[in-house]
Amino acid sequence: MRGKKKRKIIIPPDPIYNNPAVSKFINHIMRRGKKSIASKIVYQAFDIIKEKTQKEPVDIFDQALKNASPLLEVKSKRIGGATYQVPREVRGERKLTLATRWIIQGAKSRKGKPMREKLAEELMEAANNAGWAIKKRNDTHRMAEANRAFAHFAW
Repeated sequence: MRGKKKRKIIIPPDPIYNNPAVSKFINHIMRRGKKSIASKIVYQAFDIIKEKTQKEPVDIFDQALKNASPLLEVKSKRIGGATYQVPREVRGERKLTLATRWIIQGAKSRKGKPMREKLAEELMEAANNAGWAIKKRNDTHRMAEANRAFAHFAW
């Protein structure tokens, strides 16, 4: 192996729910280092979820992340002058990153409401296997399924 090994950064859990996944989610929402604004958006979205569903918001958040996480994805691999889309299994850390990214993109793509409401709706829909993030996951799976013929290039 060449070069240095990447050091794993351990993110401390968030202060309210004591959950490292929530803390990571806040970091993903954060823009230009404004963490207090990002955490306010996430916690207000959690309050909206609690109000609408009468369930624990962290449980819905975890369910949404689990549902939006892809099992397979395609990676480009160049073999003999041709580029193939090779289906690969997704590692645990990347699963969460992709799910987080898709949920945030889905919330941002909604129009005409404050971010906290858009985020709450996207999280609730993802927990119920609906919404933009789930559609994205299904598209990714479909793509991997369509390119299953090139699976033997995965080494």
